[in-house]
Amino acid sequence: MTITVFSAYPFEQPYLMAEAQGRYELNFVADALTLETAALAQGSAAVAVFVTDDASAPILEKLAGLGVRYLLVRAAGHDQVDIPAAHRLGLRVANVPNYSPFAIAEHALTLMLALNRHLQQSDSQVRRGDFRLDNLVGFNLHGKTVGIIGCGTIGGTLAGLLHGFGCRLLGTDVVEDESLRQRYGLEYVPLDTLCALSDVISVHTPLTPATRHLLNAEQLGKMKRGVMLINTGRGAILDTQAALAAVESGQVGYLGLDVYENEKGLFFKDHSAQPLHDLLLKKLLSLPNVLITGHQGFLTSEALTSIASTSLATLDEWLAGTRPDNELTAAVNAGPALSIQA
Repeated sequence: MTITVFSAYPFEQPYLMAEAQGRYELNFVADALTLETAALAQGSAAVAVFVTDDASAPILEKLAGLGVRYLLVRAAGHDQVDIPAAHRLGLRVANVPNYSPFAIAEHALTLMLALNRHLQQSDSQVRRGDFRLDNLVGFNLHGKTVGIIGCGTIGGTLAGLLHGFGCRLLGTDVVEDESLRQRYGLEYVPLDTLCALSDVISVHTPLTPATRHLLNAEQLGKMKRGVMLINTGRGAILDTQAALAAVESGQVGYLGLDVYENEKGLFFKDHSAQPLHDLLLKKLLSLPNVLITGHQGFLTSEALTSIASTSLATLDEWLAGTRPDNELTAAVNAGPALSIQA
């Protein structure tokens, strides 16, 4: 069986090939899945898509017409897929919900520490021979209150890491995990309370209609002045224009992003030979207390191995008839409609 892999980046191809060896033929397509590129899946019973792909209803209809029956999402987030349309067309869809929570959680912690200790500025100064420390004063993470928005697998993993730093932990979610209370002393509170009390806030929720611009100008205004805000969830959970204004006013003291709401068509590609046309992103990058990475939180060898193995194991189960037809709906649409778990 052939699997067409859209948005096939060089960093992941060896992991997919190693897992598929002797089982599946992989057709790597560098371009994203669009209405125009969908035809490249001709002859494939399955396609594998990434966060940069478009799996909206018209494109799914075209894939189904080509004979595609299986859609493998090489990520935990699946907001790029029209799930109801897939079900209507008889397409079976699966994501990789737990490929490596440590990869994302550790990246969130990395952003916190790098911003706090001004590592960008320090590195730049030292390379210029400037060893002054006057503008590099940070703070102890130990003893600080950290709010986690979305206390699922990734948020819970971050709670464990921050517990080791001696942080007070607050969490908000519609599904409360009692084990996080018992193991790390995490206290569940409403979002407004979390924003008012937290020194650091980290976002670990999927993008849904309920979470789009969850952190808007009003919510940012409820945070402690000078708060550190980290988003490794989905870009559109944060109203980026409002966040820029909050950073410029000093309401947000530090901003760390691994995701960006206008990242589609920008991230995962080399644009260094052209000027940056995204003025919002350009302004953010000019600020010394903003640190942005290009959606690399998942990028560890362990996570890439898990994504490849889980995706193809799911296809194995479908073909063997051991994965129930109704399992997808439960897996991809897990939890209450307003759940913010990740």
